[in-house]
Amino acid sequence: MSYELLIFAPLALSLLVYIPTRNLGGTKYVALALFVYMFSKTIELYKQLPEHGYMLLGKFLEVKAFDFVLTLQVDRLSVIMLLLTCVLLILVTLSSWSLTKKPAAYFSLLIFFSGAIFGVFMSTNFIWFFIFWELTLIPMLFLVGIWGAEGRIYAAIKFFLYTHVASMLILLAFFLIYKQSGTFDMTLVKEAMLTTPALIWWLMFIGFAVKMPLFPFHTWLPDAHVQAPSPVSALLAGVLLKMGAYAMMRMVILLLPIQAEKFAWIFVVLGLLTLLYAGFMALYETHVKKMVAYSSISHMGLIAIAMGAMSYASLSAALFEMIGHALIISPLFLIAGFLHQKMNTWEMTDMGGVMQKAPYLSAIFVLAGLGALGLPGTMGFIGEITILISTIESFGSWMVVILLGSLISASYLIWTFRRVIYGEMSEGVKNANFSMNRVEFFSLLVFAFLIILFGIYPQTLFDEINQAFGVYFTGGTL
Repeated sequence: MSYELLIFAPLALSLLVYIPTRNLGGTKYVALALFVYMFSKTIELYKQLPEHGYMLLGKFLEVKAFDFVLTLQVDRLSVIMLLLTCVLLILVTLSSWSLTKKPAAYFSLLIFFSGAIFGVFMSTNFIWFFIFWELTLIPMLFLVGIWGAEGRIYAAIKFFLYTHVASMLILLAFFLIYKQSGTFDMTLVKEAMLTTPALIWWLMFIGFAVKMPLFPFHTWLPDAHVQAPSPVSALLAGVLLKMGAYAMMRMVILLLPIQAEKFAWIFVVLGLLTLLYAGFMALYETHVKKMVAYSSISHMGLIAIAMGAMSYASLSAALFEMIGHALIISPLFLIAGFLHQKMNTWEMTDMGGVMQKAPYLSAIFVLAGLGALGLPGTMGFIGEITILISTIESFGSWMVVILLGSLISASYLIWTFRRVIYGEMSEGVKNANFSMNRVEFFSLLVFAFLIILFGIYPQTLFDEINQAFGVYFTGGTL
């Protein structure tokens, strides 16, 4: 097939399906069918991958004079991100099944987002990468600004401005690369070609750090999460933040390994600050969704620390943690949003005893929370223990300070369980009806299944992750 259709067909389809179905609910079926189809095509793509390196899918829309050509190439790293994206898009669609406010527009925006994000992971031309990178902002802006809570306009504009301004630094870095290397193709650029690699490194690092986000560039995210509808929060945490982490790996580390080695301490310092600051903020919070948001930011700090170790083992551990974080934090956002919908409050002090009225829902919330704090048998444990081991190998035993982050996570999550799930039943819980759409509950079951599956059998996923990074390392170094 022409793989450019995986990018441009959703962009066009999002407009085509909205017009005839704007007053109907049929768009969700189109979205679900499309995401399942994209998942199946990504599986086919995965089966065709070479043992090492990129697979060229084609060159399109070529303007030779400016090296402006949509070059689609994928390797194991990008295909892993495509698979994660497809899974989350399917589950977010199912989680939004009972949406009644402008469903056609909502699912059309999800369709548009799918095309843009596929472009990010499939394009190896810097300019086209940037175009798709920016296109992902448009549907997220409207998804937060239209379907969000009371402060949605402020949160949506803040999200857009923060990430767009950071993107200007990335664009400047790309033009410097072109000026110094003569090409926009990231697979042809070598650090030795560049005359100002340190400047380029810093421009891209700050730009991608905002998207991850890392402290102190994180302030847009809590507002966006709190105001966004919960399925969109799951998409933000599961896909959009991982887009930043993916770009950090691909361009800041693998493209500029000498500079990354030189400035590795920046990853570690900002990662530790993010891990601990966001953890303490989550411990302080009584707003259940904001607590989950800070928990999400804290785990991105852990991923940054692993990137700073810059070893084969640490990058593999970071990618595993990225996937685990996406699958763990998403059900926490979804259930937090469901509780708010049923009880009309975000405050944990107004909750309590949910287990007595909604035992299955509570069990999934507790499972995801235990995964977030690193309980053995969940993906969270595998991600955290492999990061701990690999960073100790690189930096020494002082990296056990990472365990302080796990201790803080255990504190705020167990405290949350006590205030929300267990304890005496509050009046709000007594009066609430916790019946849930079966399709939406099924999506939560899938998250729970994956958290346990890769917690018990992590090697299946690690085999693919290790192969993704193996091509970049010679003798254990980049």
